[in-house]
Amino acid sequence: MARRRERTPLRQRINRRTSALVALGAAVVALYAVLVPLQTLLYGTPLPLSFILGAVLCASPLLAISRPRWALILFTASAFTLPLTVVPELAIQSPWPWSVPALLVFVLFVGVVTFLHGTRIGAFALILGAIASLLAPVLRPDMVALPASSASATADLIVTTAVASAMFLIAALIAGRVRVAAELTREKEHSALEEARRALVEERTRIARELHDVVAHSMSVIQVQASTAKYRIPELGTAAITEFDDIAATARTSLTEMRRMLGVLRTEDQSAELAPQQGVDDIPALVDSIRRAGVDIGLVLEGTETASATPAVQIAAFRIVQEALSNAVRHAPGARIAVRVRAEARSIHIQVHNDAPPHRAESHGTGYGLRGMRERAEILGGSLSAGPASDGGWDVDAVLPLEAAPAGTPSSPSPDKESL
Repeated sequence: MARRRERTPLRQRINRRTSALVALGAAVVALYAVLVPLQTLLYGTPLPLSFILGAVLCASPLLAISRPRWALILFTASAFTLPLTVVPELAIQSPWPWSVPALLVFVLFVGVVTFLHGTRIGAFALILGAIASLLAPVLRPDMVALPASSASATADLIVTTAVASAMFLIAALIAGRVRVAAELTREKEHSALEEARRALVEERTRIARELHDVVAHSMSVIQVQASTAKYRIPELGTAAITEFDDIAATARTSLTEMRRMLGVLRTEDQSAELAPQQGVDDIPALVDSIRRAGVDIGLVLEGTETASATPAVQIAAFRIVQEALSNAVRHAPGARIAVRVRAEARSIHIQVHNDAPPHRAESHGTGYGLRGMRERAEILGGSLSAGPASDGGWDVDAVLPLEAAPAGTPSSPSPDKESL
């Protein structure tokens, strides 16, 4: 569908261009068919000269499409020569130095040159044609000397110049309008492309965040379960312990590879998007899954106002708790974790604290987890802080309003004390 939409404007432009070219060609052929016999019968121009000069004159508008300079030269030469080939006794009965077909060709030529090549070249064509016609009375005094011929020639020159000037102005206005329309079309296409790129980047950011929130948490739980199995199940044999160690190592490797992938997907200038998933009511099940992995974890839920929280706030609260627990089990294995969710009149207060771990785990965090938590809090008008606790552990403290703040009014960001 996208390709079809892209091809349609191009096909329309080609069709319009072809139609205009056909119309111009038909007009040129019709004018040539009238000019040759009229020039021969009414003005006494020899037939061979009528054919040659008429062909050059009438072909100039077509030639001006691709060769404007050559068209100017040929048109000026034919417009200068044609009035000089007339027989005075015959020409006195007709408009001179411009016949009606020649006048129409002149007007058409000025219009084509102005429309396609700009007002500068169009004005040049108008001036050259007027000068060429003015020279005819000077070089043919026998025509001017005839009774009433001088007044007729003057009127013919005035009419021709006025009509050609009007065509020049009309062509200039139409060309300007067409250029403005083309620029607007290009701007719309550019805006559409930018919108598509932005949508793609936002989708990449959303995918990166959800991968980190969901997959990283699950892999962290697997790694913790495998690493602590030998302590929780004393009767395990050597082979089983080795197997669990391999599982833990594989989980850590998978987490590292996932972080590399997130570095490719995630961009720095995109804010978080929210998707309808778990909420505050799902936090106890999340804590239970961590507890089953052998982690000493406690949960305190206070207040019942969370039911009035918007879906966006529910999702953000669950994700913040999930990410905080993932960081705790990954970076502080064996430490006790305390989760407290307190619903107040207008906000939800989330606190996740882990004690100092018995053994500090080796970690190479990228900071995406803390950044994602802060994004979720700030986009709702809340705040989040994270950093070392006084007892050597780690604290995550977030405040979310029960109703999300309007878009475009995020709260002031609170920097992390340390980025994981």
